[in-house]
Amino acid sequence: MTTFSELKLADPLARALSALGYEEPTPIQAEAIPHLLKGRDLLGIAQTGTGKTAAFALPTLHHIFTQDAEPPKRGGRALVLAPTRELVGQIHDSFVSYGRSMQYLSVAKITGGVSIGKQIKRLVHGNDVIVATPGRLIDLLDRKAITLADVEVLILDEADQMMDMGFIHALKKIVPMLPKDRQTLFFSATLPPKIKNLANQFLTDPVKVTVSPANSTAERVTQSIIFAKPGEKPMLLADFLTQPEVKRSLVFTRTKHGADRVVKRLAEAGLPALAIHGNKSQGQRQRALDAFKDCTVDILVATDVAARGIDIPGITHVFNYEIPNVPEQYIHRIGRTARANAEGRAIAFVAPDEKAYLKDIQKLLGETIPVDAMPDNMGERIKAIKARESTSPVDVSPDTGRKGRGKSGKKKDRSRGRSNSLPRDHVSNDERPSKGRSQGDHKPYGGKPKSRGNHDGGSTSRKSGDKPDNSNLGGSDDRRPKRTANTDGEGYRGRKNAGPRSDGQKRSEGRSDKPRSEGQNARSSEGRSEASFKRKPYRKNPAKRTDSVGRGDAPKGQFSKGAGPKGAGSKEGSKSSAPKGNYTPKNTDGGKPSSSKPSGSRPTRSAPTRNSGGNRPPKRRGR
Repeated sequence: MTTFSELKLADPLARALSALGYEEPTPIQAEAIPHLLKGRDLLGIAQTGTGKTAAFALPTLHHIFTQDAEPPKRGGRALVLAPTRELVGQIHDSFVSYGRSMQYLSVAKITGGVSIGKQIKRLVHGNDVIVATPGRLIDLLDRKAITLADVEVLILDEADQMMDMGFIHALKKIVPMLPKDRQTLFFSATLPPKIKNLANQFLTDPVKVTVSPANSTAERVTQSIIFAKPGEKPMLLADFLTQPEVKRSLVFTRTKHGADRVVKRLAEAGLPALAIHGNKSQGQRQRALDAFKDCTVDILVATDVAARGIDIPGITHVFNYEIPNVPEQYIHRIGRTARANAEGRAIAFVAPDEKAYLKDIQKLLGETIPVDAMPDNMGERIKAIKARESTSPVDVSPDTGRKGRGKSGKKKDRSRGRSNSLPRDHVSNDERPSKGRSQGDHKPYGGKPKSRGNHDGGSTSRKSGDKPDNSNLGGSDDRRPKRTANTDGEGYRGRKNAGPRSDGQKRSEGRSDKPRSEGQNARSSEGRSEASFKRKPYRKNPAKRTDSVGRGDAPKGQFSKGAGPKGAGSKEGSKSSAPKGNYTPKNTDGGKPSSSKPSGSRPTRSAPTRNSGGNRPPKRRGR
């Protein structure tokens, strides 16, 4: 097929392609789109920059337009998974661009690094297409904010990376939630053997489309390597970037901190650059890409986060400052240049400890990369680079006007809660004169508090020799209002009634070191009498007690009912002869009641004293 009109796509798609200037499909598009329009599963292998995004986006939009249906609530009809946020953003923009003529088309972008609350609201009413990264999609699934039960088309872009160990666990959790009756598409530039086994688990009778040999680089990219020590790489890179044929360049490093170091070294050589890697927020990464696209800066230093599917036109050179330890990443790196039938060059700096990585890359490609020698007169070139004036780092942060001080952008006076934007004639309390008093005679304020009043009832006038009243300037105890209770603190604990301490007085001073007497209350300084302190046993009829002898004063194991001495006035059956703690019956007439006592009287036992060591008396009943 030579034109898009022969693919018989829907009219809105044909109008959008005509407006975008698309006339002839690429090889991957011409072979894949007819099978996808029939609803077949597909495994597509093609080099980067050959139009894989349009190869799966156009038939998906054609299916949504022809099979008109309401988007499912909290779900989508098509799900596209991509490994990086930047690639998700690019795919999202492609769907929106191709479906510009489709009425009511809704495309949602789900990535990390942004507010998840806004994404949850975006999913409530449903979407036709959802483009997501696996990590954020799992977060939404755990929150039950999205459902995948109505997905009709599943697309995995850069399938080899998605199937790699970093994403295989996420895919095994996501795919079982999808309906079995669906269309599944795999697209990638490389296809390692282990990926084939995993692809067979998700694809059903797939059609394999290969427009170029697997694990091959673009034909229009000129490759070369230069052997250099790690200390020679910064100046070597700066020398290449100053050459006139280098217009826009992309520099790849293996680590995040390495990317930041390269940006710093280039700034010292007078070459402004921006870095993009995983430690940057989503806003910083997007602003750096936008600045590189609109030619604000011509040098972008990145890790492999930008090596997957990022389509930036006009890149003439790709520099592998550090070659990757994963051979497949090399193919994706150099695929950022020579896009859309353009020419490009890829240069790799190989250190002695990176020769093993180079061997793996050449084994994967099946070819030997040409080696270039170090440039001539490198010493003079280094001197010229060092003579260049250094530049400050490029700042692409948005100018919100706030500067970290809130919405007003004004610095707050935190001590009084008001801003510094006061009238010019305003004088703060700190700037007021001290009313004629010299700084050496300054004394702290000890007058009447405004909010609590004068608790001590004294006069607020102070003479020059008076000591300031600091009763409200001390600790938590000293801030309590004074009470008019007795000075001994009766009925109140601690220092709370003792008033403020005098100067030099310690916390232990002012307390009574005299030990408590027996029976003294912990909250009071007075003691009880010995008689009132001892516990008195309960007796049902208190009138039978005598006034002269109490139970608490009776001898051990004895009890006297009469008013005389021990045993006087006692009747037969006296308890003085009974053993300690034994009961003695009131009468001995064979159980017949005595004439002096009612028949219903209970037997009693001897009442031991408090410290007698005998059986304790019964508990006292409530009064």
